[in-house]
Amino acid sequence: MDIALQPGTLEAFGLYMARTSALIIGAPLLGSGTGFSAYKIALITGVAFLLYIANGAPMNHQPDAVEYGVLMLREVTIGLALAFTLHIVLVAVRVAGEMVGHEMGFNMASIVDPNTGVNTPVITQMWEIFFYLGLLSVDGHHALLRGLGESFERAPVGIMAFSQDLHTIAGTMFSQMFQAGIVFAAPVLVLLFTLSVLMGVLARLVPQLNVNELGFTARVAVGLVALLAFVPLLSPALGRLYEALDFGIGRTLDALGS
Repeated sequence: MDIALQPGTLEAFGLYMARTSALIIGAPLLGSGTGFSAYKIALITGVAFLLYIANGAPMNHQPDAVEYGVLMLREVTIGLALAFTLHIVLVAVRVAGEMVGHEMGFNMASIVDPNTGVNTPVITQMWEIFFYLGLLSVDGHHALLRGLGESFERAPVGIMAFSQDLHTIAGTMFSQMFQAGIVFAAPVLVLLFTLSVLMGVLARLVPQLNVNELGFTARVAVGLVALLAFVPLLSPALGRLYEALDFGIGRTLDALGS
């Protein structure tokens, strides 16, 4: 039996593929990894195919090459905007890890992240792992895919329209997540700051003491004890970040719908 595709089906499916690939490749969790990427191709194709079957329709006209290129650019922008929400929420964890690692002196022992090729402090990596594990446990990756599916309803493919509110939402969320990162690391930073003040007073009282060597050891010890003591606070802090992720996806979809 011959199966004939309606005119405009391949063009519309290509736009679905563009938005889906931009989200999956751009998201830190879904697009990470340096190994064989055939699974990414299968995931992109499968998700785009299911979304197209669910609410897709052929394009009502045949666009020329320039118009189709602009439409592809729009779809990639929308997919990257959804992926950027997870990047912004992850900023809070990275800011907190950078500050704590700097105060503990662990930034001098940074390792190279094979995913990005940049130095990543140990504390930042540890908190990112906790963040990803919690994100998977609360089905945060499903929230991204649901947001992708809803984006096709809010901003259908094949329309020459760009939202002007995405950059405003991105700037607002970035500032909020930067503040959340400071609050995330506040308990440990307070103890380390108190230790710095005590070491300064000790250096004044006992000038013969090697404060640099003693201070480095004390910072590492106090930092590790503080990280262990404040582990119960990670759950509510990460919960607020996951709520911020849902809020950011909703704001992005609202901007696309407008």
